[in-house]
Amino acid sequence: MPNKGAFQKLNKLGPKFVFNAGIFTTASCSILFGFLDKVEDTRLFIGLSFAIRIVEAMGNAGFLTASFSIIAKEFPDNVATTFASLETFFGIGLIVGPTVGGALYQLGGYTLPFVSLGGVLFFTAVLTFVLLPNHDDHSCKDSKGGGIRRALRVPGIALAAFSIISASCSIGFIQALLEPHLRPFELKPVVLGLMFVINGGVYALCAPAWGWLCDNHLRPKVVTAVSAVMVIIGFGLMGPLPFLGVAPSLGLISFALVVHGVGFGGEVVAAFVDAHREAVYNGFPDNLDTYSMVSGLWTSMFAFGAFVGPSVAGILYDHFGFGYATLLVVIMHVVLLAAVLLFLATRRRPAGHTQPPADKEKGGDAPADQEKLPLLTGSFDSSYGSEDNVSTSELVVW
Repeated sequence: MPNKGAFQKLNKLGPKFVFNAGIFTTASCSILFGFLDKVEDTRLFIGLSFAIRIVEAMGNAGFLTASFSIIAKEFPDNVATTFASLETFFGIGLIVGPTVGGALYQLGGYTLPFVSLGGVLFFTAVLTFVLLPNHDDHSCKDSKGGGIRRALRVPGIALAAFSIISASCSIGFIQALLEPHLRPFELKPVVLGLMFVINGGVYALCAPAWGWLCDNHLRPKVVTAVSAVMVIIGFGLMGPLPFLGVAPSLGLISFALVVHGVGFGGEVVAAFVDAHREAVYNGFPDNLDTYSMVSGLWTSMFAFGAFVGPSVAGILYDHFGFGYATLLVVIMHVVLLAAVLLFLATRRRPAGHTQPPADKEKGGDAPADQEKLPLLTGSFDSSYGSEDNVSTSELVVW
């Protein structure tokens, strides 16, 4: 996981430095990748390709982790909405990138798209260096945070991590296998490209709505459960599943991509804000150290799912076909749905508790919306079996 070191040092280097260093690294690698067509030796070409992409991944992990940490630091009361807005632009990038890249390729060949992207990233790095404020969190120096291993011992955080992996597997599955699944329809390149745009476009449109719901009306785990159902329906129809007895059609696949896009947006947004809330309410300090840990965890799990999804799905597709291969994503989300429902069912709100610790400390009134109240309070050892001597904290599971 290339971002592990990024989040461990983020509070020392500062998110602004890591953000700009990550963008600068990614920009440099993008430009270098654009000149690989000049390398004639096959082994050297492959070796340089891997090397540049590995370094680029490290830079990408750095600025992604830093950007998520900055969001949590700057907008503590609207983490979900702000994160969802960021994900909207990610979805827009998925739509615009291939289109603009293809046009630049036709205009100037292989090198122009990569050099243009690198130039834009360099400009972004300069812009953020000037405009982005510094985020010095002195509380990190005096508090004991926790790494990914300790965080994953918290059931709620582990569940959020599995949700991220499941969501990432689903989008990786589509990116790898949708094109061969559509070959029998003999679509024109433009129409085929539009099929890929459907998923990213719906995701970009729905992500802000999911963020608003997480911040104001629904608990993140409820959003995760609803989103898991939508992904199950989407993948069940995309094949469709062989035992449904329905023949695949272009309209049915398009509808399935829409449903999946909505569910995918809910999963990734809810998982981030859920992991952040679970960490703070389970004894982790509410500072930049924890923000960077959660950001690194989210990025790591998403990258892991993006690797596992296409790899396993490709094997299943070669042996059993697209319809049966979709069972990979369906089963993962059935397990996720069952785990979330079990988690919610085994947590009950005790009588007499009206507001979370954060609100008590601020002296505010209890929130009117009962959905935003914690489900369980009590005393627990926040170290979760670690060797560190961490003081007892109040456990609040959302």
